[in-house]
Amino acid sequence: MREQRFGDILVRLTGGGDREGGGEGPLVVLMHGFGAPGTDLVGLWRVLDVPRGVRFAFPEAPHEMPGMLGARAWWMLDLARAEEALARGPKSYAHEIPAGMEEATERVVRMLDSLQTALGVPDDQLVLGGFSQGSMAACNAVFTRDVAAAGLVILSGTPVNLEAWKAGMKSRRGLRVFQSHGTHDPLLSFRAAEELRDEMHDAGLRNEWISFRGGHEIPMQVLDGLGRFISSAVR
Repeated sequence: MREQRFGDILVRLTGGGDREGGGEGPLVVLMHGFGAPGTDLVGLWRVLDVPRGVRFAFPEAPHEMPGMLGARAWWMLDLARAEEALARGPKSYAHEIPAGMEEATERVVRMLDSLQTALGVPDDQLVLGGFSQGSMAACNAVFTRDVAAAGLVILSGTPVNLEAWKAGMKSRRGLRVFQSHGTHDPLLSFRAAEELRDEMHDAGLRNEWISFRGGHEIPMQVLDGLGRFISSAVR
């Protein structure tokens, strides 16, 4: 593994011929969730069953969370409000535009542009996504910016800014999407994830959906499906 900055975001590179992101293979960019350290998803590259040439990039969110060692965020949340929502049960945030999300999206776009240029990755060899807040950052980049990819990965994510996302989906017809969500997720609504799935399907995106009996997590059945998805999306 090696670390390098692209734009103003620290990225950990793995996989490829030298196991440090080298070679000319496809690139999978996965962004971690809110409150996780930048290394949170890095270990996935050793678990996913993909061709050896596939390269992985794990960006680290730019915001440190005060008082929480190693915890980072793509954009900050009102923690008091989040705790209140957790006590009441998961709800839909589909019609909200989180403060700081647009700035975070611009940073992600700059990071991707620099990353693809430096590594020589064309759009049809790029898979972009993440877990929870990281998947929302990926969706906002794909649906509201000029970011094209061979595949989009949404692991335990939820729709936000949905009206803008729906408008952007029209130009992404045929895009392959891998989406998973736990039926007992205590943080992000399973029903809202189903709503996002249905909107993408209606817009003509090719959505592979995995629901599982579990919470806010990435179980092995999801990793198995994700490995197959990556292998077929960028072959």
